[in-house]
Formats: sequence, structure tokens, C-alpha cells
Amino acid sequence: MISPVKPDLIVVNIDGREIAVPKGTNVIEAARQAGVDIPYYCYHPKLTIVGNCRMCLIEMGMPAVDPATKAPIMDPATGKQKINWIPRPQIGCATNASPGLHIRTQTPQIKDCREGVMEFLLINHPLDCPICDQAGECKLQEQSTGYGRGYSRYIEQKNVKPKRTQLGPRVTLDDERCILCSRCIRFCKEIVKDDVLGFTDRGSYSTLTAYPGKSLSNNYSLNTVDICPVGALTSTDFRFKMRVWFLKQTASIDTESSVGANTVVWSREGIIYRITPRRNDEVNDTWLSDSARDLHKPVRRADRLTAIKVNGADSAPDIAINAAAGLLKSAAGAVAVVGSGRSSVEEQFLTRKLAAALGASTQLVARVGEGDKILISSDRNPNVRGALVTGLISELPAVGPALRAGLRSSPGMAVTAPQTQAGSESQPPLGGLEKLGAAIDAGKVRAVVSVGEDLVAAGLTAAQLAKISVVYLGTHANATVTAARIVIPALTVFEKSGCFINQQFRLQKFCKCVPGPAGATDDLVVLARLVAAVGGGAVPGELPALWTTLAAEVPALAAITFSNLPETGLVLDATPFAALPFPEGETLHHKPAPTARA
Repeated sequence: MISPVKPDLIVVNIDGREIAVPKGTNVIEAARQAGVDIPYYCYHPKLTIVGNCRMCLIEMGMPAVDPATKAPIMDPATGKQKINWIPRPQIGCATNASPGLHIRTQTPQIKDCREGVMEFLLINHPLDCPICDQAGECKLQEQSTGYGRGYSRYIEQKNVKPKRTQLGPRVTLDDERCILCSRCIRFCKEIVKDDVLGFTDRGSYSTLTAYPGKSLSNNYSLNTVDICPVGALTSTDFRFKMRVWFLKQTASIDTESSVGANTVVWSREGIIYRITPRRNDEVNDTWLSDSARDLHKPVRRADRLTAIKVNGADSAPDIAINAAAGLLKSAAGAVAVVGSGRSSVEEQFLTRKLAAALGASTQLVARVGEGDKILISSDRNPNVRGALVTGLISELPAVGPALRAGLRSSPGMAVTAPQTQAGSESQPPLGGLEKLGAAIDAGKVRAVVSVGEDLVAAGLTAAQLAKISVVYLGTHANATVTAARIVIPALTVFEKSGCFINQQFRLQKFCKCVPGPAGATDDLVVLARLVAAVGGGAVPGELPALWTTLAAEVPALAAITFSNLPETGLVLDATPFAALPFPEGETLHHKPAPTARA
């Protein structure tokens, strides 16, 4: 594992308490480290500072020194160095911590100022909290509890602004709630490079809108909903679906590509309602693509596999495992195992154990497409590096001409979703099975185990499948399921726990969000039973015990356990794989070395 570099530390005083923070830390962030909450609306740690809202007012001062001698000026009353306080309150968002800085956040003057700001923000704000979709997550609602008057002195008629304006296909604007923080405008301009939003008119008539001829249709549009501090911007898809306090939050990982963006899955009673970003400054900051938010929708799709099949007939788990073992052992010496870059580290380890027990060759399906230089890489598999670390493969999956054609670069990549707009179930091209196809045609392979991959979509023909016996472990119906001798339903990433290794070689875990459907079995349990049935010995099929085996057999994972893995992940040593031509390209926190480009 790689140890992080320790930043230079400076000492600041916040409400009489001295704390050490990294040099250049924003005052708001410094106060948060001290356990002090400075309220704000327009500030965002990943966007430029504009100082629109004035809610983060604080008192600031510096230790007094003699201008001539630079000697400290002492306060006779306290015996301590005198502090020269700035006469007027200052905005905390526009100030970085400096050595010796003193900050006061709870004085009567500051409370008075914040109450004035809140009154101003609420002058034209509608009283629709009971029906607002932001209820439970609204910063305006939260801060009004501490700094609101509880009544309005404004007796004039309120300014009424447009409601239910579609800024784009996924974002709805209720403009009368907007407090003009400009977060959404800055996000589009600075992060996505799609300068599409702006304000029109002035004063209380200012209105958020898309520029003429444009719409908020980029693949990161829902991040504007995440960062909106009030209920002005809401998700059209999630709007009025569920109150957030009814939903369970589970930490997970985006499987859209090798970036491995951190996510939160919101569910209730086994149903997933939405996916939002989880902050990780080394991976995705606080952002998430729109297309990643739709990945949960196939979970409840009608073509979900729920019945074990042996030769086309319904079967029981024990019968299917024994039948698969008998089939594979009868083809000994002519078996191939096709693993998946979408399988977890634990599943890939067991897949390797299965291949070793059968003396089988191993393949990995390649997924490549257009990257966007933000949070979607060209490699659409989330865990190719896991397959390398666990030893499932020793080289990258083959990227043929058809797949390589998807690796293109254009200035507009950041504006639109790769391949298709969010909400579509279109997948990037699959490949990498050319050698397997040739081996089947030559009669060298008579049986194939596919762990979650559609062999037809990856390049094998129906004629080739007809020559072999297929054991398929997966979640949804496809052409391989139709041709398979044995089909065992498995769980999606939302219905199990495990780990992925992203493009930075960062080991990150995801947790079970919802239960799987009746008839589907955890992949680890199935693989562990298959390993034992083909003579590979007993291996655990549960995470805690399996990680003991993983740590003992995989050097890169030594001394790591699933339960102790930090939420932000651990970076593994990538040196053994430095020469491999990974195809990711540049993303938000990843810039490959020139030698690593495909």
C-alpha cells in the first residue's frame, strides 16, 4: 500500500480552540475539522468562490505586533497577545487559513448578521416545505431553525416565479425557491465544461434559465440537483417518489467504468429509488454521472433470471452444482473459464480457483468505449485490475479493431453521455474472446464456464456455442442463457457485498443494498461450491472467512480485511503491472503515463 503524503500544517484559533490544519485550508473546512459548523449556501468545496449568499459571515483577527520591532503586543487584561479584530464581519468562504488566524463564529454580531441574511433569502420564498421534494435535505430549512425569525416582516406581495420548468430531460426547476447561489451555473461551466445555465434579469426578479437554444442535457446534469442547497432543482425521475427520511442509505461503487466513483444507494423495502454520489476527493470528488444513477433499473427488469435450469428444465441447487461439476470434469483438459471485469475481487479469486482445479484456460471480456475525461473511462469494466491482482488473468483482455474504434477523443466528450444518453440500456461493445473462438473451432475447448458474461455479445457465434457445453452464472436472460446446458441465477452488484480495484489500483468496497429475488444465489456461494465439487478443495463462500484466504494467498491483499477497509479505499502497489497498456485515458483523478496508453 502507498502511504499518503502529509501536508504542511498551520495552527489557527477557532472560537478559542487551537487546531492544526493543512496550509491553504478554507476557513469553512478548517472550522468543520474543529467541529464548528459555519452555515453557507453558495460555497462548495469543489467549485470557485463567489461569495453570493453572505451566510458564512464570521469575525476574524490576527495577533497584534509592533510595526517597528515586530514584537508581540500583549493585552494587560489577559496577559496574552492582543488580537486585532477586523471591525466588520467577513465571509469565511473567501478566506484561507493562515498561521495565527483567529476566528469567532458565535458572537452576537454574527448571529444578528446571519438572521438578517436568512430574512432576506426568505422574503419571496414560498411556504411549501410540506410538499417540497427537498424536504429532509434542505439547507435553507435547516438554517432557518437556527437563524430564522419564525415570522415574516415582509407585508408586500411576493414575487412569483415560474414553476416546473424543464431545464433538461432530467432536471426540473421551481424557480421561486432559488436563492441565486449559482452553484449549478459554476458546476456546468467549471466541471463539465458545458456553459449552459445563467441568470436573467436583476434583483428579486433574477431567474435561473438555460441559454437560448440550449438545455441542461449533459451526462452530469443531476449533480446540479445534488448541490442545490434548496428545492429549486429536483430530479424529474425521483420527484415526489419518496421522502428521503424513509430511505435506507448504503455505500456502494459505480460499476460503469474503471473510475470506481463512490456512491450512495437509497432504498426502501427492497426497492432502489435513487443513487447519489458519495464524497471521495481522490476518486470522484462529490460528482456522479447521470448514466451511473440509472444502473439500478435493470435489477427489477422482467428478464431477470430466477430459476435454476439444467438442460432447459427447472432444477434444484444441489442437482445443478453436481451436474455442472460432472459436465466440467468430463471435459477435463478442454475447459475454458470466462471471467468478468464486473465481478468482485472475491468472485474473481474463486473463479481463478475454479479454473485452477479444472486446469482450464481463463479469459476476460473486454469492454471499451468513449471516455469523457471526467468520471467515465474508456475501460468500461470496473475491476480488470482485480482480475490481475487475484491472478485470474496475467494480461489485459484483448481489444480488437472493433473495440479499438470506440477509443476516440473529441472536445465534446464531456457534454454527452458515452455511447448514449442516460437512461438507455445500450452497452459498449464487448470483445476479447477471439482466442477462445479459435480454440472452439479447433476442438480444443469442449466446455465453457461463463461468470456473468454473454458470450455471444462478446464475439462467439451461435455455431461455436453449439459445439460446446456452457455453464452460465448470471443475472439476466441473453443469448448465452438460451444456449447454456446449466444456468444458475446470480445477484446484481446491489444485492451483495464485495470489492473492486479501480484505475488507481484503489481497493474499494461496496455493500449489499437490497435482497436478491427468490431463486437467485450469491455468486460467492455458487463458485465456492463449484470449486469443491470439481476437486478444488473447500473454500469459504462468505466474505469474512474468504478474506482470510484472500489475504493468505494474494500478496497484494495481505493484512487487509473487508470489515477494516476504509470507506475511501486503500491504494495497492501497482508496480507489477506498470508496463501493461491500460486503455482508460485521462479522467478526473487519473492521468496515465505515456507508456501505459493503448
